[in-house]
Amino acid sequence: MLLRRGWLLATAESCTGGWLAKRLTDVPGSSAWFERGFVSYANAAKVEMLGVREQTLLEHGAVSAATVREMAEGALARSHADVAVAISGVAGPDGGTPEKPVGLVWIAWALRGEPPQAEQYQFGGDRAAVRLQAVDAALRGLVKRLEP
Repeated sequence: MLLRRGWLLATAESCTGGWLAKRLTDVPGSSAWFERGFVSYANAAKVEMLGVREQTLLEHGAVSAATVREMAEGALARSHADVAVAISGVAGPDGGTPEKPVGLVWIAWALRGEPPQAEQYQFGGDRAAVRLQAVDAALRGLVKRLEP
């Protein structure tokens, strides 16, 4: 779909640690449409690499719609990509709170020239299962947004 449009893709990942980029680059010929990936696990990396505002992190936290939107926008701004996907979540087994439980994941998709769209997910299972489900949801969301 990206190749047909002549578009490039960038990723911005936190809890998935590059797993989305790995899945994309498992596809032979992906260099024709996958431009780059950012793994911004720490908040400082989100700020430094992607331009996420410190105020956004203070007000909303790393696992939020606001943060993944800024991550996706930052990936577009710091690449030659036409579309970006950003993921941030609580993969577990630790780190969950009543407000942001283990399995909570936010994903955003941004197309150049359009406002980013973010969706919230609540996945079950262990750390690997949460991360795998997040990658799958990110890919499904990308395909949905690229369909005519």
